[in-house]
Amino acid sequence: MPKILTTDLLNSLSEAYGDAFYLLESTTFEENYKELTAAFKAYYPKFNIAYSYKTNYTPKIVQIVNRLGGYAEVVSEMEMEIALRSGVPASRIVWNGPIKNQNKVKELLLTGGMVNVDSVYEIENIRAIAENHPDHMLNLGVRCNYDVGDGVVSRFGFDVYGQDFDTVLRFIADTPNLRLVNLQAHFAKRSPEFWTARAEGMLKTYDTIVQKYGLKPEHLDIGGGIFGKMPDLLREQLKIGKITYDDYAKQAAKQFAEHFKGNPDAPYLFIEPGSAVAGDCMRFVSKIKTIKDVRGKTFATVIGSQKNISMSGINPPMEIVAGGKTQKQYNNLDIVGFTCIEGDVLQKNYCGNLAVGDYIVIGNCGSYSLVMKPPFILPNCAVLDINGDKVELIKRAETFDDLFHTFKF
Repeated sequence: MPKILTTDLLNSLSEAYGDAFYLLESTTFEENYKELTAAFKAYYPKFNIAYSYKTNYTPKIVQIVNRLGGYAEVVSEMEMEIALRSGVPASRIVWNGPIKNQNKVKELLLTGGMVNVDSVYEIENIRAIAENHPDHMLNLGVRCNYDVGDGVVSRFGFDVYGQDFDTVLRFIADTPNLRLVNLQAHFAKRSPEFWTARAEGMLKTYDTIVQKYGLKPEHLDIGGGIFGKMPDLLREQLKIGKITYDDYAKQAAKQFAEHFKGNPDAPYLFIEPGSAVAGDCMRFVSKIKTIKDVRGKTFATVIGSQKNISMSGINPPMEIVAGGKTQKQYNNLDIVGFTCIEGDVLQKNYCGNLAVGDYIVIGNCGSYSLVMKPPFILPNCAVLDINGDKVELIKRAETFDDLFHTFKF
């Protein structure tokens, strides 16, 4: 259960860390991670997670993944560096993404990491690395693209029925020090109904590769895209029914269990969750700074913005914690951000008690909010990990010099 936030606690934190900050509950993240893992392992024990760094790369979070034996799914050299500095061994780093820094690809491959090839344009760099380092076995994956009936043509990976797919697999098969470790696929839709087709398409692709090229990948990764835990109010606005981790596991892991029944050499099933485990583990807190009426409409302004919560077009889950001043009843009040952008609205049509100095606490901010917040007008705020009565500063608030030391004045 999330920690109950009191006036005294938030006033104390605000005094120490500013009028806006994130509250991470890392124990919630860990519980989600273990629960999701257990749901899939119940059907197919050879299962693991490659956590999506782009969703929330807070070091405290990715270190939990590493401690629990998970992999780092990264899409840039920056994320690769986060993983390495967080203590993740190269052997548990998987680099996805359509564009990769060639020197960093070399660095990862030569230290035992894995690179998932997304296009034929990556072949020449990998060939050069392999030829120049014949004593190194290089671990590769191939990103696969196939239809799962979701109406989306993804831009990632190889069409499994196309010539480029054949080209990259023959390249791997014909190069002595290349090893095909992984097949990976990405899909846009989060509904569990498409996960059976994800699994079936990957299993069919695996069988074809084994038979046609004599390659036997150790991991089959069917991507991310899982709805995480959220309050009913948010589900209703997003038009999402009650969905559990088990709903996804039944659709996919059962397919793997049936396909590889009695096979001791069966590959591992991997998925790449982000929001599924991080979505509900972080809250954004911001103080009400002004309240005013404009032509019959009331606005309350906070030191924060819609970009801090990464939710637009809906009213996110929110509670008000009194700051200590006398409150007043409001109807049809909009809580807006500091950015001087008309559309910067965090909560529309709020009805209830409010006062300057009160705090808004918006939940389900663990997905993309922290990592996608731009340095627009004000630097980003602090991040605190709160567990029981313990509060740990895990990211200080950014300063002017943090943002502008690369500029020339």
